Amino acid sequence: MTDERPMMVGSATVFVVADIAASLAYYRDVLGFEVTFEYGEPASYACLCRDEVGLHLLAANRTKRSPGQGGLCIFVRDVDELYAEISARGARLLNRPEDRDYGMRDFDAVDADGNQITFGMGTDAAA
Repeated sequence: MTDERPMMVGSATVFVVADIAASLAYYRDVLGFEVTFEYGEPASYACLCRDEVGLHLLAANRTKRSPGQGGLCIFVRDVDELYAEISARGARLLNRPEDRDYGMRDFDAVDADGNQITFGMGTDAAA
């Protein structure tokens, strides 16, 4: 027996969405994620990845949770470049990249249900 705790090796946020097909299209075509797995016919669960980030979608009719209540912060290397990329594709953006007093430069986007993703990177200006 070892004294080491079991190691956690990954995680994925699960957003509840009203329309899996429409959400998959948004995350794929606008935010640049790749669909890596779909479950059910029609799909009721799906997995998406972009670089090192995993995101899962769950159909609202398969859970008691309400769509649009999720939130996620994704750390990126160049927040301004990502903003330009996804805004050109029609992302639903809440604000523009801005240096914040908590030491981040970030912006927020939402999906059709209101699930919010903050994209950000660290700055040297933490208050």
